[in-house]
Amino acid sequence: MSQRASNQEPAGPADQHGMEPWRYDGKRVLVTGCSSGIGEALSKELASLGATVVGVDRNHPSTPLAEFRTFDLSEPGFAADVALDIGRIDGLFNCAGISGGTADARTVMRVNFFGLRALTEALIPAMPDGGAIASIASLAAVSWQERLLPILELLENQTLEESEAWCDSHPEHVAQRAYRFSKECVIVWSKLRCIDLAKRQIRMNTIGPGITDTPILDDTSKKLGQEHMAAFPKPLGRIATPVEQAWALMFLNSNAATFVTGSNLWVDGGYEAGVATDQFPSWYD
Repeated sequence: MSQRASNQEPAGPADQHGMEPWRYDGKRVLVTGCSSGIGEALSKELASLGATVVGVDRNHPSTPLAEFRTFDLSEPGFAADVALDIGRIDGLFNCAGISGGTADARTVMRVNFFGLRALTEALIPAMPDGGAIASIASLAAVSWQERLLPILELLENQTLEESEAWCDSHPEHVAQRAYRFSKECVIVWSKLRCIDLAKRQIRMNTIGPGITDTPILDDTSKKLGQEHMAAFPKPLGRIATPVEQAWALMFLNSNAATFVTGSNLWVDGGYEAGVATDQFPSWYD
C-alpha cells in the first residue's frame, strides 16, 4: 500500500484531471469586471481555452459571453442573491475594481474589497471541491506587510457595517490611501482564507499587476499627471497589456497550478523586485 493510500490523503492532480493542464474545457467560470480592462481580456482568453464564461459587471460587456449578470460591487448586500442566481462555478476570477481617483474612500473599499469578499463568500458553498479563486490586487499593495496588524483588525469585522465603522475610525489607513489599503486587504484576506478552503482542495491566490493599459490607468494618469506616470520605474521598459495579466490569472486557476495556494504573483515587470532590493523607492508610501 502506498504512503498516500495508508494516510488517506486527498488525490493529487494526476489522479483527478485528464485534460491538458492549461485548458478549461468543461469548466464554468465567473469573471467579475468582464466589460473592460483585464476582465474583458480574460473573458476572451478563457473562452478560447474551452471555458463556459459567466460575466458579472455593472456595465453590459461588448464581448459575447455564455452568461451575464448585472451586479454593482458597491452594493455588497445583494451578493447572496446574485450568487444564488449564478449557482455552481468551478473557478472565480475577481477582476472588478475602481481607482482611488474616481470615488470616495468608502466606495473604493466597497468595490475593491468588501464587495469582492461578499460575492466570493456567497459563491464558495456552491463551488465544487478542487475549485479555484484568483483575485486582482495591485502593485500599490507592494508594502502590505507593513500594515498587517491594522488589516487583520479590519478582517475581524465580518459584516459590512462593522467593517465600514472600523474604516471610519481609522482614517490614517483608509481615507487618503483607500485604493492601496483595499488591495492590501485582498492579499491578506486571500492568504488567511486559503487555509480553511484547502480542506476542500479549493485554492485561492492573487496577482499584483504593475502598470497596465486599462481604464484604471487612465484615471490614475488624470489624477497624478502624465509626467509622474512616465517617470515610474519600468525595468522591462514598458507597461503591461491586459492580456498579460489575464494569462497570469488563468495560470493560477488552471490545473497547471494545483499545488499553488495562498500566493500573490507579482506581474509587474520587475518593480517589486526593485523595491525589495532597495533599487527603487516605493511610490505608494
